Amino acid sequence: MNVIDAAYQRRAIKHFDPDHEISSDEERKLLEATIQSPTSFNIQHWRFVILRDPQLRSKIRTEWGNDQAQMTDASLLVLFTADMKAWEKEPHRYWRNAPQEVADLLVNWMGPFHEGREWLQRDEAQRSIGMAMQTLMLVAKGMGYESCPMIGFDIQKVSELIKLPKDHVMGPMVAIGRGTKDAWPKPGQLSLDEICFENGFI
Repeated sequence: MNVIDAAYQRRAIKHFDPDHEISSDEERKLLEATIQSPTSFNIQHWRFVILRDPQLRSKIRTEWGNDQAQMTDASLLVLFTADMKAWEKEPHRYWRNAPQEVADLLVNWMGPFHEGREWLQRDEAQRSIGMAMQTLMLVAKGMGYESCPMIGFDIQKVSELIKLPKDHVMGPMVAIGRGTKDAWPKPGQLSLDEICFENGFI
């Protein structure tokens, strides 16, 4: 499936085959494609928590997840988080394959760009999470799988459950698997005339 077809056909599927398993090779392929997503300064600050334990997934679903069936029935459940302080943690490793002068330039920019701007660190983390999520869902569709992004869970409780570090931010979950029921027809997309503006808002 080409990427344009995947973009049009990707839907948030709520019903998954609970008996289907994604192989370890397929899972690795999905995640390796996901980390091709862009990040500011190439800091790659996403951190993916693979929620694999059935009891853990069931607890999240029944106690803090509004009983969303895809949390337990999907073959793969990925919780997206990001390290907001990744920019100051051995930043040279993000540019280890670049020419030295390029690496030095960008690493030296990284600190002044982020320091003292906690709002920007959080915004950058969430932007990166969003891009990685979309990559994961499009690749999954291209591999013949369905997906569902989810925010309907108690962020604080799940943060405690997974022991989210204090310098990390929580993002949504994405369920991946074999769908068993088609999504509803698309409810309607706004026209480009409504959402695209030439050179600014008039």
